[in-house]
Amino acid sequence: MTTTAREDRKPGPRITTPEPAAVAPPVKLRRRPALVVIAVVVTALGCLLGAWAWSATTSTEEVLAATHTIHRGEVIQAGDIQRIRISGDPALTPLPASAYDSVVGHRAALDISAGGLLTTDSTSTAPMPPKGQSVVGISLTPAQVPAIPMRGGDRVRIIVTPGDNGDAGAGTPPFTSAVVVDTALDETTGNTVVNVLVPYSDASVLAARAASGHVALVLDSEDQ
Repeated sequence: MTTTAREDRKPGPRITTPEPAAVAPPVKLRRRPALVVIAVVVTALGCLLGAWAWSATTSTEEVLAATHTIHRGEVIQAGDIQRIRISGDPALTPLPASAYDSVVGHRAALDISAGGLLTTDSTSTAPMPPKGQSVVGISLTPAQVPAIPMRGGDRVRIIVTPGDNGDAGAGTPPFTSAVVVDTALDETTGNTVVNVLVPYSDASVLAARAASGHVALVLDSEDQ
């Protein structure tokens, strides 16, 4: 079968190319000045807090503090003090932790409450007993000593009590003034041993008096 030239030129089906879809323009974000200000403030505060935390941790120092209450006159033992860290303060002059070994074995020059910081005034390196004075130990029964606990530095009087014959002894001073150094409990007898500081000239008389057991101890006020 033959075709004519006109038939050969007959157009076939038209193929159309779809046009590309229109691209939507980007959405413009609305700026909110209030949120921007809040973000800036939060960032600034974070920086300030970080700087404060860094400063606080780098300005601390290790010092000595009392583990429990240390009374005046007591010998400081290793367990009586501890090392702690505090923030540096020009108004405070605590002993550094490096002074630990030099403090142990010294006497407390004043009362130090539990947790209190030790300073150069907290301890005394003065010899015990000091020149011109003596330490005399007196063993006292519960009836011869006040029920109130005594501490180093307390002012007391050692009173002469009548002997077996009811006489305190002719010419014997009625009492001897003294200062408590420390006290201890004699677990064997149950007596309280009080070490007192007295003038050198009174030491021998007081020692003889204490040996006889005919003494009593009176705790006096600090204002006497």
